[in-house]
Amino acid sequence: MSHDEINRESVIWMYEKMFTIRRFEEQARREADAGKLRGIHSSIGQEAVPTGVCAQLRDEDFVLGTHRSHHHCIAKGVDLNEMMAELLGKSTGTGKGKGGTMHIADINKGMLGANGIVGSNIPVATGVALTAKVKGTDNVSVVFFGDGASSQGALHESMNLASIWDLPVIFVCENNRYAESTPFEYSVAGGSVSNRADGYAIPGVTVDGQSVLDVFEVAKEAIGRARAGEGPTLIEAQTYRYLGHAGHDDPLTYRSEEEQKYYMDRDCILTF
Repeated sequence: MSHDEINRESVIWMYEKMFTIRRFEEQARREADAGKLRGIHSSIGQEAVPTGVCAQLRDEDFVLGTHRSHHHCIAKGVDLNEMMAELLGKSTGTGKGKGGTMHIADINKGMLGANGIVGSNIPVATGVALTAKVKGTDNVSVVFFGDGASSQGALHESMNLASIWDLPVIFVCENNRYAESTPFEYSVAGGSVSNRADGYAIPGVTVDGQSVLDVFEVAKEAIGRARAGEGPTLIEAQTYRYLGHAGHDDPLTYRSEEEQKYYMDRDCILTF
């Protein structure tokens, strides 16, 4: 994929954003190891996906996330200190310490919220896009979800309505190959998430989620279409989470060391 038109400012922004996400997540893991917080869904390894997408967004665009959304929040500009305070249950957190790791939100930054219920934010993002269309703005709504949510009825209902009404919503599937511990091949028919877009007459594209530049280019086209009133896009970003599903579970109980090494050798920061 050609990256000739990406300017230096965008490249620096994306590198700094991915590096910041990685360091935040590493600190969060240390806090968990010290017993200061219980259960985190780390996004280490998946930093490139929201970074490449959010690099194309404006402040007034909206993002909705998942139970694993620290990287979405940071990419959209949520304050790091307020995020960490939320993880630690402090009153200075984004939700006064009430939401915790799976429910971080900052409306002023366009981050409408992470959500602990799998797939639940997909119809919300579709409604946000409907609002933008009714109001006559060119704002865009982006919703991130995992491969584990890709077979939820909420996604298919949302893609159907978004297609009928040409809504400015981008559906971004972070396919990290495992729905908790269930391999992608055991849970998703057809070998792809993006090919499901065909049934709703919307563009569907699969992108290397370990390449922030590739994600940047795919997002540019999808967001440009949405702003122009040309409707939604389904993006499947093939990525990988390095740690277990949550907390201290061991991912090697359901995947091999060879597989982990393959993806870690293609680390989105080290290969940038």
